[in-house]
Amino acid sequence: MGITSATPHKPASAQGQAESALRVHLPPGTGRQRAATQGTDVQRERILQAAAQLFAAQGYANTTMAQIVRALGVTKPFVYYYFRDKLEIFETLSWGPTVECLTSMDFPPEDTRCARAKVMDGLERLIRATIANFPCAFFPYREPQVYRPEYVAEQKRIAHHFYNQLVPLLEEAKRDGDLDFDDPKITALAACSLPGFLYSWYKPDGRYSIDDLVDKLCVLTWRLIGLRQPARNPEQQEGC
Repeated sequence: MGITSATPHKPASAQGQAESALRVHLPPGTGRQRAATQGTDVQRERILQAAAQLFAAQGYANTTMAQIVRALGVTKPFVYYYFRDKLEIFETLSWGPTVECLTSMDFPPEDTRCARAKVMDGLERLIRATIANFPCAFFPYREPQVYRPEYVAEQKRIAHHFYNQLVPLLEEAKRDGDLDFDDPKITALAACSLPGFLYSWYKPDGRYSIDDLVDKLCVLTWRLIGLRQPARNPEQQEGC
């Protein structure tokens, strides 16, 4: 993901943003599989699940294809049928959470809620998606040097898209008198650093449930963006 290191671009046109959102895709790999079926999707998921646990436990460099094969109880050709190499597996594991997190500020045109409601809703979705996608959502933060340049370029593109949604909403909410902050770009980066640094301390078996941890991080985020009024459930803020 690496969203805390992305520099917000000048806001794009509405058409450009829509086209950008539609082009979210993982740079292609070269596994031998040519067409996905229900059965092959199940097998790919088996490989991804086993690899995710190994990558999380011992890191990318210390994980080998032989270890992934051993964990699955299959042969190497079985894994290579679906994935070119362990880098493609690693990037595939990372990409789904990246898309889920960095599209959290996308709202349909018919969403008429005020800017504050959208900011709160989107940031809460970002925090929840980061935690829910443990450990894969943390891979880009832990080992950013691993990814191919093509992957990094696509990652940066969707990160810029995210901030191009968030920054104008922050500015609008400030004009509405709902938020109090100085620089909107710094505020956006700082707000996203809260879920961004979860990789350094979050444990899924900790004393807080996902819901409790999301609530606590949201409270901190609302303080950081200078929320002027008590936080309410975003679903109840249609009229703001």
